[in-house]
Amino acid sequence: MNKTIKDGRVAVVYSPGYGAGWSTWNPDHPEMVFDPGLVDLVLAGDEEKILAYITLKWTDAVARSGIDDLQVEWVPEGVEFVIEEYDGAETIVFKNEVKWIQA
Repeated sequence: MNKTIKDGRVAVVYSPGYGAGWSTWNPDHPEMVFDPGLVDLVLAGDEEKILAYITLKWTDAVARSGIDDLQVEWVPEGVEFVIEEYDGAETIVFKNEVKWIQA
């Protein structure tokens, strides 16, 4: 999977706003969160080009409604994470921050 890496951090695209979970509503395309072309467009803030890019690259992607608030989070390389969604708002949760309860 291609990734954008700068200063030991990996660019991860997600949608933190409420309404539609962009990456979580497209589970068949986990590569979307790392796509270098998409990362560049999100950093540039060009919503029209983002929509065109997503439409051409992932023709079967179901969720396009979260693109108006896509953001890039820079995650340290090698750190495990999951993107969770509540009411459309996505959050990046790091594996080492989860507090497990043991029975």
